[in-house]
Amino acid sequence: MFLAGELTVYFYAVTSVLLFWYFWRTYDERSRLPPGPFPLPLIGNLHQINTGDMVNSLKAMSQKYGPVFTMHLGMRRVVVLWGYDAVKEALVDHGEEFSGRGPVPTLQLAMEDYGPIFSNGERWKEMRRFALVTLRNFGMGKRSIEERVHEEAYHLIDALKKTKGLPFDPAIQISNSVSNVICSVIFGKRFEYHDKEFVELLQGIHTVAVITSSLGGQDKGNPSTEYSMKNLIFSALSLFMAGTETVSTTIKHSLLLIKKHPEIEARVLAEIDSVIGRDRLPTILDRSRMPYTDAAIHEIQRFSDILPFGVPHIVIRDTKFRGFMLPKGTEIYPILSSVLRDPAKFEDPRTFDPGHFLDENGCLKNNDAFMPFSTGKRICPGEGLAQMELFIYITTILQKFKLQFLCDPKDIDIKPRLSGFVNVPISYELQAIPR
Repeated sequence: MFLAGELTVYFYAVTSVLLFWYFWRTYDERSRLPPGPFPLPLIGNLHQINTGDMVNSLKAMSQKYGPVFTMHLGMRRVVVLWGYDAVKEALVDHGEEFSGRGPVPTLQLAMEDYGPIFSNGERWKEMRRFALVTLRNFGMGKRSIEERVHEEAYHLIDALKKTKGLPFDPAIQISNSVSNVICSVIFGKRFEYHDKEFVELLQGIHTVAVITSSLGGQDKGNPSTEYSMKNLIFSALSLFMAGTETVSTTIKHSLLLIKKHPEIEARVLAEIDSVIGRDRLPTILDRSRMPYTDAAIHEIQRFSDILPFGVPHIVIRDTKFRGFMLPKGTEIYPILSSVLRDPAKFEDPRTFDPGHFLDENGCLKNNDAFMPFSTGKRICPGEGLAQMELFIYITTILQKFKLQFLCDPKDIDIKPRLSGFVNVPISYELQAIPR
């Protein structure tokens, strides 16, 4: 039997060997990867990150190590891409190599490896094609889908009128209305705002966002087909979640930002009154004749930055990138916030200014760094629908109602309540007085 002294010596010997092996392996891996802070056992670099302000923590690391750097979230090694140039080079110029989907543990507890968002390989390719074809068949990019948006806009107007000008939190009405658009596409029906199961489902989706932020046809006889019932269910759920939370969250941000800046609101209202008037609802055709409003909605998406980290990627094969070797399966974090606020692409990016998307003639101008829906092979398949909804909903609300907060505009708090995977806006109350 070991004596106490022998056990102590044995313990220290084993510990020393394990630590030597850990540091040797870490040094060997780091010699081929992008630079970054040295990780501690088990916790990695978590001690160097402010979990309440991760974007600025990563920004500080990028200033020290460059736009492509390695860090460890516990035992998980990730490569971070900071700024437009690095993100564009990876996701567009090397789009195939960076096309894998990295893990989002909270969401994948529910989604597993199904649907068009979290799957990989042939399953992802097949489910993405299926999602795009389905959305097109149900009218995305056509007048029929716009009619669905208009129907829900009418229901939203009715719901806001029922508040009778009293203070209320618009989050529920906005989420219900936006969600019903995707419901009409996926399920072929809409739900009443007071429907119990519908309300519970929306509450569940919002809870997932909050938790995450706090850290063709069938080949019936083919047993390997991706068109299984489980895959189709999760595809529908993926579209439902993405089509509900992102748009409704952006609209909630938009009301804060517009009321915070009365001079911008006044210019948008003047354009709405001039082009659309008060009698009919806005249509997507109006968008091309309303450059300031269009620019303001672009700026709302840029500034609200609702998915600051994007969704993680992985490289699907050993990949040489900027002189470094990224082993197959390396997790990639393309920080969309760093693109949307890249000072090389946006003058004074921390200021809310529709001028970021206007040229010297007051016409809308494109900017390659406008990536609220990501870019490359994994860009959101519902981008077109989302842009249509944002334009029609925001202009409809401003057209039909005079919005008043319970405080002076300069005191409106536009800082997100939670800033993690999703930038969740604060809860707030306002009054909607018919114009």
